[in-house]
Amino acid sequence: MAPVAPPVWTVVPFAVYLLLIALTPLFAARFWEKNRNKLILAVISSLPVVCWLVLGGNALGTEWLLGSVKEYIVFIVLLAALFVISGGIYLKGSLAGTPIVNTAFLAVGALMASLVGTTGASMLLIRPMLRANEKRLRKVHMVVFFIFVVSNGGGMLTPLGDPPLFLGFLRGVDFLWTLRLWKPWLVVNVALLVIFNILDQVVLNKEERERAGSQLEEVQQVKAPLSIRGGLNFLWLLGVVATIFLVGTYGERIHHSEDVLKLVQVVGMLAMAGLSLVMTGKAVRQANRFTWGPIIEVAVIFIGIFITMVPALKFLELRGGELGLTEPWQFFWASGVLSSFLDNAPTYLTFTSLAVGVVNAKTAAGLSAEHLGGLMSHPMGAPLL
Repeated sequence: MAPVAPPVWTVVPFAVYLLLIALTPLFAARFWEKNRNKLILAVISSLPVVCWLVLGGNALGTEWLLGSVKEYIVFIVLLAALFVISGGIYLKGSLAGTPIVNTAFLAVGALMASLVGTTGASMLLIRPMLRANEKRLRKVHMVVFFIFVVSNGGGMLTPLGDPPLFLGFLRGVDFLWTLRLWKPWLVVNVALLVIFNILDQVVLNKEERERAGSQLEEVQQVKAPLSIRGGLNFLWLLGVVATIFLVGTYGERIHHSEDVLKLVQVVGMLAMAGLSLVMTGKAVRQANRFTWGPIIEVAVIFIGIFITMVPALKFLELRGGELGLTEPWQFFWASGVLSSFLDNAPTYLTFTSLAVGVVNAKTAAGLSAEHLGGLMSHPMGAPLL
């Protein structure tokens, strides 16, 4: 049976939910603080979609819903495993808060982000960087560039680095495909590091002029060299990487059921997280101020996204060719604009689904392979390769 595109109205809950995520923290901050309230919004937004998918008469609706739920489980288990394991690693000590040291922190974070995820790298490095700069007066720019480099741009080389890349991996992108992006990764991160280093030096020079005594001598004092507590967790991180890579790359040679392979991935990642919890001392997690709140918040928000986006993605896959986005440069700018105010994971899925619709429409119209190749070589088209 050929799939039928969902009606346009089924896309509305997805758009409304995304607006709620964007606007509620601005206009109802206290309400948004509680994960229970986030869950309420997710359930209310998802209910019309669930009813249509299960009861709406589309023969594939339930299958679509179950497929998205399975993706959500693997997705959130990966984030939780990286969160738990990285939360068991503590960098003790404090370096000098000079521009060159701060730049080195960001550079190391950019390298680590693709291996342990942007969340893991951020958790590991943000506190020692802030400790190194506790004597500095102006620190806002440090956090901003930390977000740019470590929490975002650094994680684009592997599916473990950023959530949307992992979603692409779940949909068929080769694990090593994103390594092709090392040149853009290098250009972006080097540019950010150079700009940060210059800005940080300017800020430090200004502080030196404004404060009595030598600000530079004060920040150059190293209280204690860095040392690692909970280093065994790097082994569990390696276990997560191995589980994702080996099962995703070679699993079909052992078992042809996609559900079984996803279950193996989930069990493997949970096992690594469980070993981290059992074998890491409580004092290490206390030093990291580890709590479950952040990962619960992510889980609650994304369950709403994964459910409400099902009709929207299917609509784009089946009728995306009608929307007028047909060229790689259009995908580049449109995806960039959308991800500026929308989380990059749903943005990634939105435009990969749109790419499916465009390619299907162009194939049906008999366009040349060369023309299609331009679109498919774009990162947003990666899942179709």
